Amino acid sequence: MTSTTDHRFTRIVLITIAALLSLFSLMALKPAAASAASYSVVSSSNMAKTAYHRSSSKGAVYNISHTRKISNLSSHPNTTWYATKKVTLKHGATKAVYYAVKNGAGNISGYVWHSYLSKGQAPVYLKYAKSAVAMNAKTDKVLYSKNANTPRPIASISKLMTLYLVEQKVANTGSTWDSKVTTSYSGLKRMGASSTYGGFKFNHNTYTVKQLYQAALIESSNNAAIALGQWVAGGSTPSANHHFIGMMNAQAKKWNLGHASFVSANGMEQSALRGYGYSVSGRDANMVSAKDVALIAKHLITDYPAVLSDSSRGSMRVDGQLLYNYNNLLPGRRYYDSSLKVDGLKTGFTNLAGYCFVGTGQKSGHDRLITVVLHDEDEFTETRSLMQYVYARNLI
Repeated sequence: MTSTTDHRFTRIVLITIAALLSLFSLMALKPAAASAASYSVVSSSNMAKTAYHRSSSKGAVYNISHTRKISNLSSHPNTTWYATKKVTLKHGATKAVYYAVKNGAGNISGYVWHSYLSKGQAPVYLKYAKSAVAMNAKTDKVLYSKNANTPRPIASISKLMTLYLVEQKVANTGSTWDSKVTTSYSGLKRMGASSTYGGFKFNHNTYTVKQLYQAALIESSNNAAIALGQWVAGGSTPSANHHFIGMMNAQAKKWNLGHASFVSANGMEQSALRGYGYSVSGRDANMVSAKDVALIAKHLITDYPAVLSDSSRGSMRVDGQLLYNYNNLLPGRRYYDSSLKVDGLKTGFTNLAGYCFVGTGQKSGHDRLITVVLHDEDEFTETRSLMQYVYARNLI
């Protein structure tokens, strides 16, 4: 026989099952939450293609039913959005005007509440760079400026001045790219072997000018830059290096660079050079403004355009050693943008200078563009944004 307790238990189970089935049935009949929260189109009209940029970082790009967020506006500080349609959406009892937008690249599109947008192309926003400039290499016209005349430590982009003077000696004297440069000084050998300041080891007591030029430009070899400077100055010891630094400053004066002062051929600070026998009296670091850096780069590219053949190389081998180019805007690199046609020029970093970068490229039908960012934390992203800004506004 079945006990009263069993009957009660069975009844409870059946009631529970019935309640659950009823709940599931109601859920099936009720519209999905997303659907209930979706927006409906009240009206829609086409509009002439108009440029907008974000007026607030709080907004987002949504799909037409407002059920899927496509992208946050906070991720697009430099993006120009192009609106082609005005749409009124209804959500509950509330109506709001949205714009159907698409970014310039055409890979992001959707709907943005109109109050999150301001008319006009996006101003470039460089969050990290303490100084920056964009310059037309043909006319010297400054296309963008942020603290561009403030001298700052510039680390290894100092080597652009060194390489210019090397090019000048090869072009104007009996020296050639195959001329031999003495590299036997012990301080330079130790520098090349350093885990911090090295990169190209001096395994021989001489290298050709071209080998050291490529090591200094592509790998940013500090010892190669000093050896080249000594060669330009006509010697192979620290005293010749001191003379070369005088030549760097004389060239800056000749170009009327009012915000440029050099104390090293490679951009290392005196506190670091002291251990290798290459410190000089004066300030600790090369101090050059972003605008003057751009002018140095302009002279190098204009007078000796073959420099771009080497600066565009991703890597190469010299004396069996790999020279790696840290310019991450080159083809195949993380920040590459094929539309910018970047083919150089120089990276730099020290703790004092931060990340520095000189970029250059020339799009078809445009003059060559030179950009400089100093003491940056995101130098390639911000350089790319700066270049895109210049081209989007047809400034060059």
